[in-house]
Amino acid sequence: MIKLWFKSGAPWVWLNAAGVSTCLIMVVGVLGLVLVRGAGHFWPSQIVQFTYQEPGGEVQTIIGEHIDTSVTTAAMAKSSGYKMADDEDTLVQYLVKTGNRDLTGADFRWILERNVKQQQEPADLMVVERREWGNFYGRLVAVKEGGKVIAEGEQAWPVVQGRIDEALALFKEITHLEKKDVGAINYSLEQLRLEQKRLQLKHRWDAAAEQRLAAEKVELETEYKQYQERLSELYQKIRRDSLVAKTESGKEVEITLNKVVRVFRPNTMGVFDKIHHYGIKVVEFLTDYPREANTEGGIFPAIFGTVMMVLMMSVIVTPFGVIAAVYLREYAKQGFITRLIRISVNNLAGVPSIVYGVFGLGFFVYILGGNIDRLFFPEASPAPVYGTPGLLWASITLALLTLPVVIVSTEEGLARIPKSIREGSLALGATKLETLWLTVLPMASPAMMTGLILAVARAAGEVAPLMLVGVVKLAPTLPLDGNYPFLHLDRKFMHLGFHIYDVGFQSPNVEAARPLVYATSLLLVLVIVGLNLSAILIRNHLREKYRALEG
Repeated sequence: MIKLWFKSGAPWVWLNAAGVSTCLIMVVGVLGLVLVRGAGHFWPSQIVQFTYQEPGGEVQTIIGEHIDTSVTTAAMAKSSGYKMADDEDTLVQYLVKTGNRDLTGADFRWILERNVKQQQEPADLMVVERREWGNFYGRLVAVKEGGKVIAEGEQAWPVVQGRIDEALALFKEITHLEKKDVGAINYSLEQLRLEQKRLQLKHRWDAAAEQRLAAEKVELETEYKQYQERLSELYQKIRRDSLVAKTESGKEVEITLNKVVRVFRPNTMGVFDKIHHYGIKVVEFLTDYPREANTEGGIFPAIFGTVMMVLMMSVIVTPFGVIAAVYLREYAKQGFITRLIRISVNNLAGVPSIVYGVFGLGFFVYILGGNIDRLFFPEASPAPVYGTPGLLWASITLALLTLPVVIVSTEEGLARIPKSIREGSLALGATKLETLWLTVLPMASPAMMTGLILAVARAAGEVAPLMLVGVVKLAPTLPLDGNYPFLHLDRKFMHLGFHIYDVGFQSPNVEAARPLVYATSLLLVLVIVGLNLSAILIRNHLREKYRALEG
């Protein structure tokens, strides 16, 4: 009976089902962990006031967020140097985010549960999110305007909220002026400088050209001075107000509101207030620029860079992959050379991605980009334009990396189309090209989309080659802006995958970076899923459209 059961193939079916189920459970588990840790990062936690007695006997007050709890066995605790009583089986420690890094030198602190004498959640404890030095935890004492106290105690709370709204509006205007208006003038001045050098290299620099460029430069400098005067006024206004807060040790600290993002009291917030706060933080995470070495703020440049690179890669890899597959299947003579090419294409799919990155750096950046600079941008020398890693070379490198996937999928789709359809088209008087363009390729389009889906899924998550051909930790400007030619393919960009690597493994503040790693990982998964779903919807539409012809 057992031999017959094995011969029937049923055990292998169950084994395959068990393997697939195990993989699904692992994937769901990983996604669940990322979802809980990542999405929970933005929820406003309660601020706890610990009355803590140091092992030496000193009692102190610790204020912060209870982030995590660690339970260690007595044996491991003793081996680590902790003194354990005979009746203690475990050592429990709390990880507390105390903030105030500019005062204490650290954001986080481990404390022993057995030394905690009391835990409270006073309503007057506040969190100050700052643009530098991380969060501040303490109590609001007063609000100042121009160095003079205008509100104290509980009366200061509504006043500081209004002043922060004013400061945020001023900060937004300053940012717009610096990045958009002043940035556009600086870009135009640099273009004038390059144009002057270009004319000099071509021996076309004369009095008329000098007069024209000088007039444009004077106009830009006049506009620049106007913006600088406006910025000076705004900086004076935004630095006028400040708040005075008291730390856990009783020390009073003055914080100017131009360094503050928001102030809130989580211990007094209800469920709906926390939901509202959570929504604001999520929107900020998706639309704002990073700060604090990428451990605070948003990741919009990384989202933009990832989507832009994937779209450009798709536009590049699809036509080349389809043309190669069409030639191999429809035009090339089937023989030894064709089989050798197919074997080479399949082997290329298994080449490590870092090899593609090295090839892209050596060929695309240094050889191709360097020659482009010498031919078309000699005035920029010695500063490279295309002879340096950038968005274009990253997209082409990933297109080369994913090209075998598109070729194989498209060729399989072409092979599935019945020969009778080609013969019927030719019998009706169509040429081979017309048959291919109007009949065969549309019917093979679902297979092309399948290849593109696989290419997008791999390219969006790649990091190693991008570190060599264009990705940076922090890009000062986006590849797309309002300056001609609007899409700057030579610029470096940020990427979600590299952002995860940088924050998770290169950040000096590991505990502060950990929740952001989960949140960014969750977003990267969602971006890949979104891109794939879009391609899948298109593929299914095409499949339904041509199913009747295939039948």
